[in-house]
Formats: sequence, structure tokens, C-alpha cells
Amino acid sequence: MEPVRRLLARRPALHLPSSAPVRRALSHRPVLIGGVVVIVVALVGSSLAIMNISASAATPTPAPSEIALATDTPVPTLEPTPTPAPTLAPTPLPTPTPAPMVAATTDGVWIPADQAELATRKPIAVMIDDQLAARPQSGLSMANIVYQGPAEGGIPRYMAIFQTQAPAAIGPIRSSRLYFVAWAEEYAAGYVHMWGAPNAMGRLATDNGKYIFNMDGLRYGGMSGYMWRTIFRARPHNLYSSYNRLFTLLKNIGGKAPLTTSNFTFADALPGSDRPVGSQIIVPYSENHVVYNYDWKTNTYPRTVTREGAQYDAATDQRIAPSNVILMFMNVGMLQGSAAAMTKHRLDVQYVGHGSAMIFNNGLAISAVWTKKNEHSNTILTYASGPMKGQQVPLVRGQIFIQVVPTYIPATWTAGYAAAPES
Repeated sequence: MEPVRRLLARRPALHLPSSAPVRRALSHRPVLIGGVVVIVVALVGSSLAIMNISASAATPTPAPSEIALATDTPVPTLEPTPTPAPTLAPTPLPTPTPAPMVAATTDGVWIPADQAELATRKPIAVMIDDQLAARPQSGLSMANIVYQGPAEGGIPRYMAIFQTQAPAAIGPIRSSRLYFVAWAEEYAAGYVHMWGAPNAMGRLATDNGKYIFNMDGLRYGGMSGYMWRTIFRARPHNLYSSYNRLFTLLKNIGGKAPLTTSNFTFADALPGSDRPVGSQIIVPYSENHVVYNYDWKTNTYPRTVTREGAQYDAATDQRIAPSNVILMFMNVGMLQGSAAAMTKHRLDVQYVGHGSAMIFNNGLAISAVWTKKNEHSNTILTYASGPMKGQQVPLVRGQIFIQVVPTYIPATWTAGYAAAPES
């Protein structure tokens, strides 16, 4: 390259506007100087091309390979910063809405609203035998209310009232007595019996279809199919029925109107810490000593009776254990009438008026007064004393056992201890 530069320095400068016109001019002229001229023209053209490129790009960008060689420090590879996953707040579960409930008009037990028909269904009252040959009875554990009262010979008798449950067997069914008829009328009930005392039958004939619905086994037993006799017990302790058959009969004779109001007021059970232990009740009927021992855990009064001991339902095998026990003390004497009637030794019970009572629930013993103003009014239970005197005593929601106690029978009870056991 140095000889070429010296050669060019001796010649006058060529004024070439650009490399492209030079190429065109040289292409039309003959080669005079041979290879040297060709080399010179090529070099001049290359130099002009380089100058032209340099003018258009003031700062040349080195090739990638030159960048890598020009530095000793490697270019760091930048990793993308990970984006943290969003923290999702837990979605709170919806608070369940309590299902609406309605209270049964017989015993105050809560019934789901979609079964509200049960809560006001017309009750059925069934007379049930209590002689030794009739035990154990069927259906008592599923009754909402049970009355037990005296009958002739010192043998008590039951009247079980059914509303919300439907036992498959109820019995043995026995005859009616006037005072039981009067109590059944307080519920506008269908009244199931097998015949009865003359004054009871007279009352049924007068009040049938108005205050009560007469469901006499003498008419609706046998071939009618509403009641049947078993073969494992002897007459008269073998007449039975079921709730479904009796309810069908009740509808067929016009007993369809619901029981919309209750004879009692009700409250939920007290918490365990407020319930004492140790309560006991004894009702010594001459032919059946009935004992209740309060069970703090279940808040019920399991029942013990003469001969069987712990009382169970023959139909369900469940222990008879009501939530409320009520003692209503009444004057009881011999029913006056004809000589023939007197031989039956039937009783006259003073069920209209007022008298003393004891109410047991939540392990507590409450002194009360029962009042029935006339034949067709309800029996009301009120506080006997204290700041609530004269107001109705609330019963615990659950089965009610009402013991009708002649004033000459020495019923006794023990109040619960003040301290409740640990939950």
C-alpha cells in the first residue's frame, strides 16, 4: 500500500463527487496503465466507499464477537423476577339458617315447619289398662301426654294422648270413666275406649261431635277392622289398635279440626349447670307403686312400677321417661247410684274446682294449684305462691305425665340437691 500512496501524492488531486460516477467513467475508458491503474482505481473506490459509510455512521457499532472480546467481565444473564402467587383470602362458609320450627300444641315439642300439620293434628286419647295381666302396655313411650288416675279396686288406669307420633300398637284398650272423658274434652280429642261407666257413656252421647269424638270399641272393633284382639292375652286385656287405624276412624267420623291452642305454657329445658340432682317422686297407688327417679343427664324422669320394676313400652322397647311429672291432688269417693251400680265400686273424682298440685321438671319441685272452672273449661296450673303466684307454670318441652292422686294417698317427693354435677 505504501508505493501506491507515494504515487498518488505526486499527481494532482482528483475531485470525484462520489464513488458511483468514478466507476461509470472508468468503465468507459481504456486501461492505459495496466494493472497498477486498476489497483489504484479499486483502492480509491474502496476508500471512497469507506469514507461514505463513515460519514453516514458517526459511531460504528462493534460486532457482537468484538463486544465479547473487549471485556473481561461476563455480561450477567438477568433472570426474570418471579411474581409471587396472589394470596387468596379464605371464603367464609355461609352461616346456616336454622330451619323454621313450630311447637306442638300438646307438649310443646319443636316440629319442623314442613311437618307443621303434626304440631296441630287433632289428638287421640286412648284408655289403657293397668292390671297386672295387661302389662307391659304398648304405646305409652310415644304418647305426648299421659294421665294416670284411680279406678275401682285400687287399680289405676291410663289415658294416653297421641298427636305427633304414630305407634304401631296401642293397648290394651279398656273402658271409660267420666273424669277421663272430661279431661279428653280439654283437647277436643277422639276418645278410644271399650264401653264404660253409665255416667261416662251418657256424657259421650251428649258431647259427641262437639267437645269429643266417641270411638267406642263396642262399635268400631271386631269386623270393622279399626281394633283387634290379640291371642297372647286373655279378655278383657287383649284389645289393641294402631295410631294409623284410629286416625283413619277419627277422620271418618268427622274429627278433622286441628288443635291450634295449647292447655299449657312451655319453655326450653334449663342448662345442665342450673339443674339439681337427686329428685325422686313416689305415688303409692294400692295396686301400683309408681316411682320416678330424676335423670340429670337426660333431664327426664324414668319410671318404675310394681312388678316390672323399670317400665318399658312393649311396642317400642323404650324406657318410659317423661320430661314433666305433675301431681294433681283431688278428692275421691265412691260413686253414688243404684244398688247395682254401687256393686261396681266405681269412683267419683272431684275434677271440677281447684286443688293443690306439684310440678316436677328440670330436677325442680314447684308448688302449684290446679283449677278447672267448669265441665268444659281447661285445667290450668298456676304458681301457688311467690312473686309469680297466679301465673301459669311453664312446662319443659317434652312428654307430660299427669298423676291424679286421691288426697288420702301419701304421695312423697324429694327435692334435688343444690349442686349439679360436672357437665
